[in-house]
Amino acid sequence: QVQVMESGGGSVQAGGSLRLSCTASGFPDNNYCVGWFRQTPGQQRDLVGTIYTGNGNAIIYADSVKGRFTVSQDNTRRTVYLQMNSLKPEDTAMYYCAARRLCSVIPSNYNYWGQGTQVTVSS
Repeated sequence: QVQVMESGGGSVQAGGSLRLSCTASGFPDNNYCVGWFRQTPGQQRDLVGTIYTGNGNAIIYADSVKGRFTVSQDNTRRTVYLQMNSLKPEDTAMYYCAARRLCSVIPSNYNYWGQGTQVTVSS
């Protein structure tokens, strides 16, 4: 059974930084994709970026965060990070990580989801 868990959310002032962490346990090997998503109340869940743990290939999809957010993993390939710099109030959202074997830009393609972590950016 795959379990996904994210952590690291919180409150920060505009211009500050946060790093979210995600672990996905239960895959038989370390070759899977982790997607970072965010969602505000009443809105759809949007893809921020993905990383394939097998080769570390990371892509940021959300234009609004390019140049400010990066996705990476640790040397063990068991923890994935979303580094968020120069945060803006509009980055305020619930952030989720999700995992599946191959990367996809479609949220509903992800089989396993964490519970979410709140990020609040104040002006």
